[in-house]
Amino acid sequence: MRVRPLHPLFAAEVIGADLRGDVTPELKAFFEENMRRYAVVAVRDQQLDDEQHIRFSRAFGPLELPPLLGVGGKRRRLRRELYDASNLDAYGNLLAADSPRRQYNKANLVFHSDSSFNDMPTKWSLLLGHVIPPEGGATEFIDTRVVYDDLPADMKRRIEGLEAEHNLWYSRGKVGLEITDEMRRMMPPVRHPVVRTTEDGRKALYIGSHASHIVGWPEDEGRALLDELYAFATQPKYVYSHAWRTGDLLIWDNRCTLHRAGSFDDLKYKRDLRRTTINEYGPERTCYEPIPAEATA
Repeated sequence: MRVRPLHPLFAAEVIGADLRGDVTPELKAFFEENMRRYAVVAVRDQQLDDEQHIRFSRAFGPLELPPLLGVGGKRRRLRRELYDASNLDAYGNLLAADSPRRQYNKANLVFHSDSSFNDMPTKWSLLLGHVIPPEGGATEFIDTRVVYDDLPADMKRRIEGLEAEHNLWYSRGKVGLEITDEMRRMMPPVRHPVVRTTEDGRKALYIGSHASHIVGWPEDEGRALLDELYAFATQPKYVYSHAWRTGDLLIWDNRCTLHRAGSFDDLKYKRDLRRTTINEYGPERTCYEPIPAEATA
């Protein structure tokens, strides 16, 4: 296996890996080390089926199971362990222009950290490209460790010890999705530090589109601070844009990165991406309750 940096500040690609077999201690150590160093790793030319994708992911932590949130129906296209990051309905057809799930997905066009609205300790996301549109659809990333390092000293002092509230329905509501009381009940907001220390001892910003306000501050002032941090973090010099190829397995550390989906003609081209997300520890469960057995059929 060869490792080649993809950006001056972070991100790398791994060439020559075959992830279809068992994960040996050596292979696990290789990926843990490179994820600590680069935060985003693209593993090229993988021919994984869903079972192999899930097995590889579980070697690094317990799975976060996708919840059913009442968006786009109750029938799943994929196995219960996989997030469906596609523009396809349960039968493999393109989502209609007025589909609630298509509206839900629009929030992914803004920089965020996967599952920051969950109470569980999210670790990595592992997204596999099965069908890639012929144009558009790049995914962009930011390493917020690098961003924190570059913050002015007075801003570092200002944000130390602050907490932000993260709310899935805040980000979804901003793109026009109709939010019901039942949705709010299933997924209440959570609080996280604005600055967190990663396992390599570096500090990172933990912000993004799900962060609605600063706990204990007037809402407009807290929102203004989060907007200021977001604008600083999303400067072009901090952004790596990944142009997808079929068979790419893209892995990123949610604890110290932001990412966003790139736009493409989603009413014309199919895009089939399947994601696992793993946690640092704990049981395998959804963010709020077990998935009913009848919903997995």
